Amino acid sequence: MSVTSGKADWADPVELLASYWTLAGPVELHTGREWSLFDVVDRVTAAANAGFRGLGLWHADLLHILETRGLRELRTILDDGGMVHVELEFLWDWFLDPGTDERRRSDRCRRALLDAAGVLGARHVKVGNFARRQVPVGLLTERFAELCAEAAEHGTSVAYEFMYRDVTAGSLDAALSVVQGAGAANGGLVLDLWHVVDLDVSMSAIRELPAGTVVAAEVSDGERSPGPGAQRSLRDRRLPGDGDFDIAEFVAAVRAAGFRGPWGVELLSAGIGDVGPAELARRAYRATIEHVARATYRDDKET
Repeated sequence: MSVTSGKADWADPVELLASYWTLAGPVELHTGREWSLFDVVDRVTAAANAGFRGLGLWHADLLHILETRGLRELRTILDDGGMVHVELEFLWDWFLDPGTDERRRSDRCRRALLDAAGVLGARHVKVGNFARRQVPVGLLTERFAELCAEAAEHGTSVAYEFMYRDVTAGSLDAALSVVQGAGAANGGLVLDLWHVVDLDVSMSAIRELPAGTVVAAEVSDGERSPGPGAQRSLRDRRLPGDGDFDIAEFVAAVRAAGFRGPWGVELLSAGIGDVGPAELARRAYRATIEHVARATYRDDKET
């Protein structure tokens, strides 16, 4: 069995998706230029050569790409590069009342992401309450159902990412109540190991999630206890194996919940090194496949 090549004799093939920030290179995270200086062709080529089977695009990067390329051309680039899984992100403020400036901005992003999802065949669009908006959970659930219905018309799913910044559904239980309350077959959760550790979500709670709840799963590594008063940020994410997260336990728990999709690798490029897309992809893939594939193989053997 060779886990570094991604080829092995486990029952479920292990496929990895390079989430946007992993191959984005130098960006001004949430403060300025969020689109990548690396051309999308170079990122797709790097991802494919490393072994990735999917790629993520951030909304600002998508819009930047579309300044010079059409969606059909982008689809061809992804298809020719063997990217069978496409992830689009990130939509926030979709639950605010129509007519506000924030909702109008969100609606423009919503249209762009869903239109792209339809053409690119995206498996899901990631959404959440990143801006810490106070909103009744009932309204959040209602608006999530509306978003899922619109996404279904574009042939994609909606993945709700809960996190500490979310003041309405910032826990596993709260986020689960939203997606279950919406009752949408194409709606579910993103389980990001970073947030799982940050919020001290138990692996047993993940194992007990209803089948079909998990739309996307993401791995990275870091310090479980960064120190008194320290606040982890995306900049602190590390390659799998460079921190003390229990990646194998997380993979096993998410698989127990029925997830069989591609595993997203989400960390800031700076956490890998100041290198080009080819080396970024190579390092991210090799570090991650070692952990995810071994955990998957062990799980297959036990079941």
